[in-house]
Amino acid sequence: MSDMLDIRSAWLSHDELEQARERLPIVYVEAVPVRTDSWGRVTAVGLLLRAMPDGSISRALVSGRVLYGELIRDALLRHLEKDLGPVALPRLPVSPAPFTVAEYFPDPTVTGFHDPRQHAVSLCYLVPCDGDCSPSQDALDLTWVDPAEAASEAFQAEMTGGQGRIVRLALAHAGALD
Repeated sequence: MSDMLDIRSAWLSHDELEQARERLPIVYVEAVPVRTDSWGRVTAVGLLLRAMPDGSISRALVSGRVLYGELIRDALLRHLEKDLGPVALPRLPVSPAPFTVAEYFPDPTVTGFHDPRQHAVSLCYLVPCDGDCSPSQDALDLTWVDPAEAASEAFQAEMTGGQGRIVRLALAHAGALD
């Protein structure tokens, strides 16, 4: 279509993004990558290892902003490819309905989801990946763990901002919590 918006020109400069973050909620997508068996049961959860803005290291989900004029489905694919590589082969849902919505606030007491930079609304998806996943871009590592380990207190403690809760919600949604 000739009237489609070029999302490559929809990036905000660093200063523009900081100004927007001070005034508007920013829309994000978050994906919990999983491996499934032939019955569709979750057998493993993929957790990234990232260097955080404050210099700490944390387990994290695939996550990123939705650009102006970008379809949710396209944003999910873009971030999955960016974080898991071009041959992750994610199976996106036919209808991009999230299993939950997380609202991040600078104040961690509001919802328990915390982002010191902004108020962000994050649409959360459980995404089976069939291909070869490898960390890319700013991800340091990718670890596949069984659902019980991903939901354990030890792994929850390694995740920041409330993302551990999102993993538990995803596993509950998939019926993978004992």
